[in-house]
Amino acid sequence: MTARYFTSYTGIKLPLKLIGEITGDEIANRNTFIRAEYDNAENLLFLEHIVYGEPQLSHRYEYRPDHSLKRAVISNLIEEEVSVLNFDESGMGQCTVPCKP
Repeated sequence: MTARYFTSYTGIKLPLKLIGEITGDEIANRNTFIRAEYDNAENLLFLEHIVYGEPQLSHRYEYRPDHSLKRAVISNLIEEEVSVLNFDESGMGQCTVPCKP
């Protein structure tokens, strides 16, 4: 998989919807950006928010065969906190590792 780069995301629903795609050359002129990896079906598998060259936050997503979200692992790399959310077939998520309210 090839990394793709974005300026931001929109909404709060998981998986995040990334916007403002930029080229690898353009990230050299940015203080913040998002590095992402997608599968062949364009499902977002991984993203990493980079600030001043350091990853601050990451998301890893797993999907069911029908492409619905199965699991999200969200890591706050600054505070060293990890939240794991498992999603049922209806799209409802439930934390299996302590999540903040």
